[in-house]
Amino acid sequence: MFKGFFKAAIPAAMLMAAAACGQSDLSQLEDDSASQAAPVAGTASAEQKIKIVGSSTVAPFSRTIAERFGATTSFDTPIVESTGTGGGFKAFCAGVGPGEPSIINASRPIQDAERNLCVAAGVSSITEIPLGYDGIVVANAKEGPLFDITKRELFLALAKDIPDGQGGFKPNPYMMWNEVNPSLPAKPILVLGPPPTSGTRDAFVELGMELGALEIPELAALKKSDAEAFKIRSHTVRTDDKWVDFGENDSAIVQSLVKSPDAIGVLGFSFLEQNGDRVKGGLLSGVEPTFENITSGQYGLARVMYFYVKDQNIPLVPGLAEFVVESVSDGAAGEDGYMIEKGLIPLHEAELGKAQEVAATLKAGVPATP
Repeated sequence: MFKGFFKAAIPAAMLMAAAACGQSDLSQLEDDSASQAAPVAGTASAEQKIKIVGSSTVAPFSRTIAERFGATTSFDTPIVESTGTGGGFKAFCAGVGPGEPSIINASRPIQDAERNLCVAAGVSSITEIPLGYDGIVVANAKEGPLFDITKRELFLALAKDIPDGQGGFKPNPYMMWNEVNPSLPAKPILVLGPPPTSGTRDAFVELGMELGALEIPELAALKKSDAEAFKIRSHTVRTDDKWVDFGENDSAIVQSLVKSPDAIGVLGFSFLEQNGDRVKGGLLSGVEPTFENITSGQYGLARVMYFYVKDQNIPLVPGLAEFVVESVSDGAAGEDGYMIEKGLIPLHEAELGKAQEVAATLKAGVPATP
């Protein structure tokens, strides 16, 4: 399910551009103080505090751990910034040292270009640790219509171009959901979703739109003949205001859905759990986005959430190794851990045990094994 760590040795000439950094924002609009855990008294200087960047989906869990860690240990409360996964990797890979981020939260695995970016800046040893599961949900306001949609229909509604039936492609003509399928609501297509720098966006197009495209014969044939062209077709979201990039902030999407009952939003399951009094999740091929369905694998838009540790910062940043151990402890990430109340779907027992072994190895100062 996950890799231990890598020590890359890729020449700088192979450096590829990492995902562009998205604008930093808050993941909890209704409580501005949640954007950064407040520090408590400790021994670390400002430059030595644990700095965490990355996914807005993972950030609420990371902040919860940070607040408990600061309150129950002698270490300062880590600083957590929500930048999106792509922007987080850009900051994380900028260099080594206590002034640089020590942890990146990610709602998808690291990409080769991001590994290369790290190596070029001297960040040569990174440990990947899974935190738990999350589902990507298509949600709308409580009073809005019920959606029961398939991956094929998601592709047809949201792709920039779709097959024209004559061997080519045409700009997406669908303006209403019921034009895609008469069983869908007779409402205008309007989707509020994460931007390209978001891991949630990456996962949505890979797990949803790409697999939906494969159900269309013309696109399945395209993948066999030209895999790169297929990826472009299946991953490119329409740009005619039917999909609206909403920044790295699922809470903002929730608030907008309440004000626009006909719109739907693409967001993480944890935000649905925390706002169940205001929004509801749509069904995916008849399967409801629930804790049980995501854990069992029945729900088709489920993913693993990760955090990556900069191994070279462990001896430089007080409490870093201890924070990593706490993050995957039974008390935090186990099936009865305090993050369950925040909407975390825990790893299976064996997976969590492996994550704990990797964390303990880091604390012991011994390189983790792949």
